[in-house]
Amino acid sequence: MRSAHCPSLNWMLGSVHRVFGIGFGVGLAPIAPGTAGTLLAWALFLILNAILSTTVMFVLLSVGTLYGLWACGQCSHDLGRPDDGSIVWDEIIAFAWILQLLESNDLWVQAIAFLIFRFFDAAKPWPINRIDQYFKKNWIHQEHINSSQIIKHGFGIMIDDLIAALFTILIMMLGIHWLA
Repeated sequence: MRSAHCPSLNWMLGSVHRVFGIGFGVGLAPIAPGTAGTLLAWALFLILNAILSTTVMFVLLSVGTLYGLWACGQCSHDLGRPDDGSIVWDEIIAFAWILQLLESNDLWVQAIAFLIFRFFDAAKPWPINRIDQYFKKNWIHQEHINSSQIIKHGFGIMIDDLIAALFTILIMMLGIHWLA
């Protein structure tokens, strides 16, 4: 069995998947790393959305989601924990999807989406909590695991955030429709 590691800047810089998994370092924040990751997603989205086409953004998010399965899973394996709080790529991708799919440049709309997403991600109401616990319970902690196990771990890390994103989008769309 592997011993658990404590993430640090030097540890993170040891591989590309750690750099992405730890959100380029924001996951090392001593307080609320998930919120820090979500704020990074927002900043990156504002920059990239201003210079890239919608099609390129969708491709980038799709690739980021698929790569996240590997990066989060491998990072989790390297840390020796099922879903360490320092792994924030899941928040980054999930919130970027929210902003992309809402298609709103209104910072107030984005801020409301931010708050709703952070609620769902932190509180983990049903069914998010059930899915999160299922994958944590079935996490395999051993020295050598194969690629499919790493991707399964990554899926377990990312799925609760993607469902939180889906709930956020639904609430935002209903709110926008109701207010229109």
